[in-house]
Amino acid sequence: MSVYTLPDLPYDYSALAPHISGRIMELHHSKHHQAYVTGANTALEQLDEARDSGNLANVNKLEKDLAFNLGGHINHSIFWENLSPNGGGDPEGALLESLGTHFGSLEQFRAHFTATAMGVQGSGWSVLAWDELGKRPVIFQLFDQQGNAPLGVTPLLQLDVWEHAYYLDYENVRADYVKAFWNLVNWDDVARRFAAVQK
Repeated sequence: MSVYTLPDLPYDYSALAPHISGRIMELHHSKHHQAYVTGANTALEQLDEARDSGNLANVNKLEKDLAFNLGGHINHSIFWENLSPNGGGDPEGALLESLGTHFGSLEQFRAHFTATAMGVQGSGWSVLAWDELGKRPVIFQLFDQQGNAPLGVTPLLQLDVWEHAYYLDYENVRADYVKAFWNLVNWDDVARRFAAVQK
């Protein structure tokens, strides 16, 4: 059976400072993300064992475990690539045009995405995704690692607003963390994802 593995970061832990410290990045990647990878692999193993034994009494719990942990693995894998020490600025080309068309302007998009991040109660994400059915970008809150996500969307840009993502640097001031995020956005990565969903 194939297993999930922790991806390497495309930059050093300290590369995103001062916006996100090396200590947070190290803990977030090597501890939190690794825990989701381990949890997803464990859930897959236990589902396999349940099928082999014919004892499917816990299958619903195991599927929820898989959804939570695999969600954490996927979300973080996208998040790391959405960040860059050379990030910030504005998107260009077709991505910029689409954000303007569907959100009114780049400034209105940023305000909407920021409000979504600030409005997450407890743990979750702010997500810009491509809605294949509507052929448009949409923004939504992702609760925990998997709840409230509409089916048929492909994430383009994600911001982790779980407290472990920022508390060592920003304590309880999430607004400062979200503001700092815009200095790190890897618009080249977002544009690559946007181009891929257009095909």
